[in-house]
Amino acid sequence: MIVARAPLRISFFGGGTDHPEFFRREGGAVLSTAIDKYAYVVANNFLSHMFEYAIRLSYSSIELARTANHVKHNIFRECLKHCGITRNIALHSIFDTHAFSGLGTSSSLTVAVLHALHCFKKKSVAPAELAYQAIHVERNKVKSNVGFQDQIAAAYGGFNLIEFSGGRDFMVKSVSLSPRRLADFEKHIFMVYTGIIRKSSRIAGAQIKKIPQNTALLRAMKKMAYDGYDILTMGKPLKQFGTLLNEAWEKKRSLDGGISNATIDAMYQKGMKAGAWGGKLLGAGGGGFMLFFAPPHAHPKLVRAFPRKHLLPVRINAPRAQIIFS
Repeated sequence: MIVARAPLRISFFGGGTDHPEFFRREGGAVLSTAIDKYAYVVANNFLSHMFEYAIRLSYSSIELARTANHVKHNIFRECLKHCGITRNIALHSIFDTHAFSGLGTSSSLTVAVLHALHCFKKKSVAPAELAYQAIHVERNKVKSNVGFQDQIAAAYGGFNLIEFSGGRDFMVKSVSLSPRRLADFEKHIFMVYTGIIRKSSRIAGAQIKKIPQNTALLRAMKKMAYDGYDILTMGKPLKQFGTLLNEAWEKKRSLDGGISNATIDAMYQKGMKAGAWGGKLLGAGGGGFMLFFAPPHAHPKLVRAFPRKHLLPVRINAPRAQIIFS
């Protein structure tokens, strides 16, 4: 039996500039951190000669398939085919929190599945190659409108400035902070679930079509990734980080009408009224989790402002994709 896990992520600045449709011409940059919430995948041998099927999958549904080509779940199917495994395997997946949540769950699942399958074949894969393979599966095989940041965050873990250039090149630069600065930063994070489930591919697809008309906005959002990095690493007041998040959210929601709605806008205003310096909806938009950045003394008021069942405590700078049992 093999158990793999890959972390989910919070993206602070630069989302949208990680799409090759933009960064091939302009370059891109994203400031993000892996968090202590994971996608887990369990893989083990399946004795197919005893059954009428050769592959068993368990996720929110159960699938029994004769070959990889018959698998309905697109990520499992394409990962199996990519790794050349067509039968005699059972796979089970689970998330620590909601799927379709703006935390990069589909990419974390893809990374965890690929990691488990390579281990199943007794092969070791470096984080860069794992990220590239996950990008290939999601974009070219599953045909999902994803950028490059989520797969990289899941494969590498940590707190990073990720830079994009050329056709598919990227560079991961760790956000180097003292333990005290990192802990202080973490205490300012407040996460709330909107209660809205959405599939990001459609929303991201609409944003990709608008890249030519949104180029100036995306350039500004790319710059914010570097500005956020400088605030953290140069010891500037964390309030500047929150104020920058607020500015970034205003730019992001203007990219496309599907990013926000009346419910999301009301939640954001409620958080700001409770004392947050800034925040944003995570992921492509339309629902999922909302991040607020607020001084610790404001958190009790934020707790009272939202249903407790929608609050998600997180730790940042989580480790990279790992095989935690083999």
